[in-house]
Amino acid sequence: MLTELQTNHAWIDLPAAPRDHGLSHAAQAIAREGEWRQTANSSEAAIEDITISRWEDSRGTGCHEATTPHDRYFVGIALKTTRAKLTRDRQIIFDGTMPSGTLYVSAPSRQLSAQFHAPCAFLHVHISADHFPTRWSPGAAEELDNLILLRDPLSAGLAKALAEQGNAAGHQFAHCIGQILATHLARPELPRAKVNALPKWRLRRVEQHIAAHFERSISLSELANIAGLSRMHFAAQFRAATGYRPREYLLNHRIEHAKLLLTTTERPLAEIALAVGFSTQAHFSTVFKRISGQTPARWRAAVKSEQLNLDTLPPRRPSRDTDGAVSARCADAR
Repeated sequence: MLTELQTNHAWIDLPAAPRDHGLSHAAQAIAREGEWRQTANSSEAAIEDITISRWEDSRGTGCHEATTPHDRYFVGIALKTTRAKLTRDRQIIFDGTMPSGTLYVSAPSRQLSAQFHAPCAFLHVHISADHFPTRWSPGAAEELDNLILLRDPLSAGLAKALAEQGNAAGHQFAHCIGQILATHLARPELPRAKVNALPKWRLRRVEQHIAAHFERSISLSELANIAGLSRMHFAAQFRAATGYRPREYLLNHRIEHAKLLLTTTERPLAEIALAVGFSTQAHFSTVFKRISGQTPARWRAAVKSEQLNLDTLPPRRPSRDTDGAVSARCADAR
């Protein structure tokens, strides 16, 4: 089920938090996951009512599977825009662009498979079922289980606060954030209405058109014609499918391409701004900072520094035939 809170609040992409290699997993309020939804100190986390971890995959080609423990809910919040497919019980529950700030929930004892088709970063919050109302109707847990909120401002703000703190976040601070999130999700008035999303074949045509022409001006009427809909119906259905207004999606696409140029070339900022469709470097920098939280120059420097840190890490040992087993299950689910 896709739902959307009616809000104009925007989510801000966050750079990866710096890693403090001097901290042990046990000392970190936000643990780094070695495998999707699995941390090194999972046995210790099992006795806490709220635990928080972070999952990142720079490749974005993984296929993963996990089952939520019987006594807690799992909440995932995207820290950056990615493309993903979520599958439960052989049924696809989400397939498409997952904007920054997207939140999804898995109920206790529920299995979930995830395939990522682009680099991704998620904040994972594991919340004891005791934090949710005990006198819910029988279908309430299933209703929450099907909840996918597109760009919920409160959840996005909470994730942002934690991600900005990184390893500096204390356990009490992280626990309070988790409690607020649990209370927010348990609100009976939280909208859960279905929305009509743009059909995938229409969305694919629009995305391909934007990808091919993002460096020039593209109007709403042009995109609506590509989709074969009126401007009003196209704008509403496009937002339901992606979480973005068409103009926002175009700007985010330009910024994502700019990030690629920033990390793979030494081209000056003014040249990159023109290459991705901005008429001036000033406008480019303003939009880049609004979306990414940093200026292009600072973002480029931070990514280079992070890459240097990653290059100094020893290679991770693969788990025993876990990847093969999960890949087989994901392939079977397809």
